[in-house]
Amino acid sequence: MHRARQHQSTILLVIAFALLMLTGITPARAQGIEWQTLNKEVLDLLRDGKYERGVVVATKALAVAEKEMGADHPDVATSLSNLAELYEKQGQYAAAEPLYTRSLKIREKALGEDHPDVAGSLNNLAVLYQTQGKYAAAEPLYKRSLAIREKANGKDHPDVAGSLNNLASLYYAQDQYAAAEPLYTRSLAIREKALGKDHPSVATSLNNLASLYQTQGKYAAAEPLYTRALAIDEKALGKDHPAVATDLNNLASLYQTQGQDAAAEPLYTRSLAIREKALGKDHPDVATSLNNLAALYHTQGKYAAAEPLYTRALAIDEKALGKDHPDVATDLENLADLYRKTDRAKDAEPLEERAKAIRAIER
Repeated sequence: MHRARQHQSTILLVIAFALLMLTGITPARAQGIEWQTLNKEVLDLLRDGKYERGVVVATKALAVAEKEMGADHPDVATSLSNLAELYEKQGQYAAAEPLYTRSLKIREKALGEDHPDVAGSLNNLAVLYQTQGKYAAAEPLYKRSLAIREKANGKDHPDVAGSLNNLASLYYAQDQYAAAEPLYTRSLAIREKALGKDHPSVATSLNNLASLYQTQGKYAAAEPLYTRALAIDEKALGKDHPAVATDLNNLASLYQTQGQDAAAEPLYTRSLAIREKALGKDHPDVATSLNNLAALYHTQGKYAAAEPLYTRALAIDEKALGKDHPDVATDLENLADLYRKTDRAKDAEPLEERAKAIRAIER
């Protein structure tokens, strides 16, 4: 069975329905100009999906921070967090974890265990665990992060909304919808009150709540939320912003789920065009759009239209994320299913074996 690529947004997962946003990268607050320059370059490379180059620059930034500020300085924690996220983006979870852990320990020692930056580190580590399906390890970190933020900033602060969103996403991932919904709803209410009803963070909350409803088959409840999120982002960010591409993708997925393929296709196509223009043709988000449009054609039996999109998505993800990333496994599974549907079982088998090996590493 082909799989659509879905992004839920935790504060970094976007559910090709919504967005998980990582809160790991803190603003540069450095002493050294060289570190500030390198740190800015790292953030730009992360934004642009240039992860391999990002690792090189982030490693240098970390070395500079350690030399200039000492091994236990908060700026070192920032560099560790940035490098960890770059590894995480590439599916190199074993490399990311000790960096996030060291970043957390530095912040706890330098800033105190109840500092908001500690909450950010807890969140990042929790997102990593959630991505790996280590839900029992992630939950207490999300809860501690939430408690710190409520105490430090008050219960109606936007950072509290971010923590509520992330804890909800954890419950969502475990199909605990009754636990997730009130957290998403509270997160949305905080953001609307604190930031205004037309803020992009409100759009993120709308997307996530809509994806929850969509998963439960509550399509009539989901659609106006997706539509409102799209309108907010188009107005606030412009019609060619990557967040708009995510909104379009999410709305398209809702239509596709209901068999409204004619409504879904132009949204997927526009989402793809925005991402190619804004992010470059080799960005992983472009691969997600290619995969989702291909899945639509696949469902319709338009295999000749789907195959080159799947193939291109696979090539992008292998290059950008590495050959053992979970998204690569999804690409392989989708392409293998298409081969089987077109009587090419011999072509499908090696792809299935590769995907199975990646899934074993993932577990």
